[in-house]
Amino acid sequence: MIALVSMASPSWGALSGGRLDPQALLAATMLLRDATDVTLLAHINPDADALGSALALGQVLRRRGATVRVSFGWPRVAPSALAALDTDGLLVTADEVPATPATLVVMDTGSVERLGPLGDRVAATIEAGGQVLVIDHHATNTYFGTHNLVDATAEATAVLALRLIDELGEVLTEPVARCLYAGLLTDTGAFRRATPSTHLIAARLVEAGVDTQAVSRELMDSHPFGWLGMLAKVLDGAVLEPAGARGLGWVWTTVSREQARGLGIEEIDSVIDLVRTTREAEVAAVLKEIEPGEWAVSLRAVARVDVGSVALGLGGGGHRLAAGFTAVGEPEDIIPRLRAALDAAPLLR
Repeated sequence: MIALVSMASPSWGALSGGRLDPQALLAATMLLRDATDVTLLAHINPDADALGSALALGQVLRRRGATVRVSFGWPRVAPSALAALDTDGLLVTADEVPATPATLVVMDTGSVERLGPLGDRVAATIEAGGQVLVIDHHATNTYFGTHNLVDATAEATAVLALRLIDELGEVLTEPVARCLYAGLLTDTGAFRRATPSTHLIAARLVEAGVDTQAVSRELMDSHPFGWLGMLAKVLDGAVLEPAGARGLGWVWTTVSREQARGLGIEEIDSVIDLVRTTREAEVAAVLKEIEPGEWAVSLRAVARVDVGSVALGLGGGGHRLAAGFTAVGEPEDIIPRLRAALDAAPLLR
């Protein structure tokens, strides 16, 4: 039974099940309460949860008087739909990130490697006596900060960012709520993987003024015309292996740099959402060429195969039903390794 809660002053026991370590939450709150210069980093190729959470928390910290910057290691600029969330001008390029940030906050990132070229800032900050706060909801998180606020049961990192904003006693403004809603919307698959608490949190964000239709269209239902041509070629090359993935079936395809020419990261990343609709496949995989001979691999499962474990074994990470990794070589080298990993993957109950 779900307790009724006030949207203006939520009971987090009702909203989150109270799974956050209270000591970790207190330490994170105290760190941010006293911070005067904060750098927030999202993982490479940031999604709406990573960048939205960082921008939301960054806006609040700037309002509290701190100097704030938000960045990520790759690509050089954020996708247009995500850049639009930056109403305070907090985004800076990777080159502008200090070598040793005074206070470093890493959002939605399970390991240092996921920060790409900005990964060295973690060790440099710690060696210089600074603090590194990791805020994440991935079960594969390696707890690489001096402070770690990690809850694998949270629907999105945006949920943890909201919790911190509440703990800081800050008002939830519309721009902040919009950033958080973007993360919640995308990481729950447009609320397809929502829990009762997801909808309670979303209600707070909508009450703060978020235009849900506008956010949804910008992030999930809007693409340039060239996306259709790319999609036609990529889907035409899709391969279904009904006997793979422990006999549950899997489908895969590739997106080459040539096929993706002129398109943004968000268009390329959207391919997995179509491939995963294949009825005969428990697992979907999309190999996206980042640089010649270097591929980012997205994995999705319906319900049975733990693709998080598969990705972890291949050098990546993520959730049980949504994960990824990077690989060097060509698809004909990568696919056999992935096929073998899926055939040995743990099954979920």
